Amino acid sequence: MVGIVVGDGICGGMEEMEGRIPEEVERRIPEEARGILQRLASSWCDVADSMALEVVPLKGALTNEVYQVNWPTCATAAGKRPHTVLVRIYGEGVDVFFDREEEIRTFECLSRHGQGPLLLGRFPNGRVEEFIHARTLSAVDLRDPEISGLIASKLREFHDLDMPGHRTVLLWGRLRCWLKVAESFNPAEEIEEFCLDGLEEEIMTLENELSEEDQRIGFCHNDLQYGNIMIDEETRVVTIIDYEYASFNPVAYDLANHFCEMAADYHSKTPHILDYSKYPDHEERQRFVKLYLGSSGEKPGDTEVENLLMNIEKYALASHLLWGLWGIISEHVNKIDFNYMEYARQRFQQYWLKKSATLYPGVEG
Repeated sequence: MVGIVVGDGICGGMEEMEGRIPEEVERRIPEEARGILQRLASSWCDVADSMALEVVPLKGALTNEVYQVNWPTCATAAGKRPHTVLVRIYGEGVDVFFDREEEIRTFECLSRHGQGPLLLGRFPNGRVEEFIHARTLSAVDLRDPEISGLIASKLREFHDLDMPGHRTVLLWGRLRCWLKVAESFNPAEEIEEFCLDGLEEEIMTLENELSEEDQRIGFCHNDLQYGNIMIDEETRVVTIIDYEYASFNPVAYDLANHFCEMAADYHSKTPHILDYSKYPDHEERQRFVKLYLGSSGEKPGDTEVENLLMNIEKYALASHLLWGLWGIISEHVNKIDFNYMEYARQRFQQYWLKKSATLYPGVEG
């Protein structure tokens, strides 16, 4: 009989859902995925029965369903780990956000770079991945100075990866694309509430303000929330996972997006509620940026640090718009139990609250 786990952004160490629902879980794993799992287990000589798997759902899903699959081995009774893989089932309708084939190519390329898990198999609506034996971060971990420093260094390494493709900024095109999709889904009253008919002008304002020729472009994760970061408790090695939104972008945007995610706790009783009192203050942001820039081996100058900090705050506005649009669209295409519309409302509120002081400091509204 089968047992299971559901979540998003977790390759290991994710919190298991309470209780097991074998029949429901068995129905959730597609036949093609079961075939891949059986072939994998049959290739391991220490697995006595390839059909004797345990499937556990992981909590925290916002885009996909993720299942941890375990097979006991002859040595499991002696305290050794079972064979474990991850099954990821793609969320319905989320292809409006990214190109799935491009995401798979990114996943495979990053694996070759030694980043993240290996791809073990694909089926029509998902894939099987290597299971990383590490702990997924929690919301409070992002505020831990030691862990935050490790993230800063790892993110710099990620941005410096030699990835294929043109180093072209994706942010502005993605914003305009998601705006059109959001407008197509929403009735007139929602378009009015979220001021969608005026967002093209807002996007243009931000693009003009932030289109500096000398800003650094790198390969960005674009969704660096705590659930997409893992840490090995023994080696203190940090791994960044889940690359669905990854692309070339200004590195300041990726840093801004990470700071914005510090307001979230997707494992609370109200996972859609954001607490912007947890947004890092200037000292905390400055520390992170210094560690990020200094991880290359050169001590950053004060001007470089302050310029990056200023751009990060401006790009935080773009992050609010992007994920606000994501929330509106997700409300219509995603069946996961999450209040996407209220999440979107908070992101847009934060945009309008911070816009004037960020773009026009010293000018009274």
